[in-house]
Amino acid sequence: MIILQEDIKNDLLLSDTQLGLLTGLAFAVLYTTLGIPIAKYADTRNRKNILAFSLVFWSGMTVLSGRAQNFFQMMLTRIGVSAGEAGGMPPSHSIISDYFPPKQRATAFSIYTMGLYIGIFVGFIVAAVIAEKYGWRAAFYALGIPGILFAVVVYFTVKEPIRGRQDPEAVDIKNPTFLEVGKAVFSKKSFMYMGLGAGFTTFTLYGLNNFLPSYFLRYHELGLVEVSTTLGISVGIGGVLGALLGGVVADRKGSADKRWYLYVPLLACILCTIPAMIMLYTDNSTVALAMVLPYTLLSSAFNGPVYAVGQSLVNAKMRAFASAITLLFLNGIGMAFGPLFVGLLSDILEPQHGVLSLRYAISACFLSFLLAICFYWKASQHYEADLKRVV
Repeated sequence: MIILQEDIKNDLLLSDTQLGLLTGLAFAVLYTTLGIPIAKYADTRNRKNILAFSLVFWSGMTVLSGRAQNFFQMMLTRIGVSAGEAGGMPPSHSIISDYFPPKQRATAFSIYTMGLYIGIFVGFIVAAVIAEKYGWRAAFYALGIPGILFAVVVYFTVKEPIRGRQDPEAVDIKNPTFLEVGKAVFSKKSFMYMGLGAGFTTFTLYGLNNFLPSYFLRYHELGLVEVSTTLGISVGIGGVLGALLGGVVADRKGSADKRWYLYVPLLACILCTIPAMIMLYTDNSTVALAMVLPYTLLSSAFNGPVYAVGQSLVNAKMRAFASAITLLFLNGIGMAFGPLFVGLLSDILEPQHGVLSLRYAISACFLSFLLAICFYWKASQHYEADLKRVV
């Protein structure tokens, strides 16, 4: 959607605000809320089957996105994609937590997160090449149909692990009620502060990332294939390395001091701002494109530690739910409102600043990093005490 949105905007006559809705709020509504009941179901049912079915559904809705004739139809298909993806991450996180012991989970989640950046690498390049030759609609078909086929692979190859096998004490844990799960999650200050920190982190990241291709196409006047290829490679390599680095550092430093699981995302917010500002404010398109890799490398380091913290603060029969609540923070704050904020502010500034309106709108997002840093720090002050309260 992101790499194709300029073509979609011109074809369907959309505003930046509408683009922000399509890549943000319209997607986030069901993605964040529907994930909670699905996660509760996944905490007692076969997680692999839920994952496979969800993959079929969101891939099918991706195909239907290529049939949209106006903003309303595109919004419906985006909501459909989000409903399917709501069943993807919570059961996956729960399965991973039963594959790996606590001291390896940040690394494991970081490797899992690498899939996101590999997907961007493939999606950006394939979508742009197909769109340039056959139109943007064909790109949705080409990237949606394989997902339906891959669901079969997931169903027959992913193994459903014994729940709690990495946590011996989990054998005697009874299935919790919805209220018990909610109390276990929301009673821990470190979880709440971590969630808010992650939410304000992704407010900036979704705001920038979702409009970055548009910024290069408009301001630097580059071609779609050039932008998609460069961004795809830079985001793919930077995201994979950054996600892995964040997890490895958190696990190694966290073995001596658990607070490092919160320090890593805190440092990621500070450090990624430097290449981001260079990328946005240089007039040299080569320099701007070169900054995408270090920006992505540093910004992606927060993922693994954040997910590991969320999983560590509940027992084995509450982890899919904890994952859904973590996503509620990440996407309910960041995905829902980051792109919408940028799109709306860009439309407001456009009459006065022209193509620069997108630069200033994206820059304003970085103020949310200040809140994220404060919340990560607060979470680190309570994390070790909250770990001792997990039952």
